[in-house]
Amino acid sequence: MEQVFAVLSDAWTYSDWVVGTAHIRDVDPGWPAVGTRLHHKAGPWPLSLKDSSTVLEMTPDRHLKLKAGLWPLGEATVDIRLEPAGPGATRVTMSEEFDAGPLQAMRNKVNDLLLHGRNTEALSRLADLAENSRVPAPRR
Repeated sequence: MEQVFAVLSDAWTYSDWVVGTAHIRDVDPGWPAVGTRLHHKAGPWPLSLKDSSTVLEMTPDRHLKLKAGLWPLGEATVDIRLEPAGPGATRVTMSEEFDAGPLQAMRNKVNDLLLHGRNTEALSRLADLAENSRVPAPRR
């Protein structure tokens, strides 16, 4: 779990695993402390949008909850939970819920299927980074 959380704690990697994030523009010092933000660009050029995501809750090696902005399209709450899944294995659960803006109004089965596919790919990329990371997990 520590290695997965080490990737989550490195906001500069988010464009490597969060599908649709094109570039990380800046990261607040202290990320992922509650209230810190990562500033991102999402979507293809020239239609990319600049916004930020803010940490709402964080429990080291266990939980990260973000408010992800993508205005003028809206914002979502992303909840990432880590649980032990056997020796050396981690189960990562990610849920995403639109909270505001036009994307919230588009909530339907088709949208849910698209989010499921997007988040499945994101979790696969996160696993690759955690399993092959050169960044050591923090020692506690």
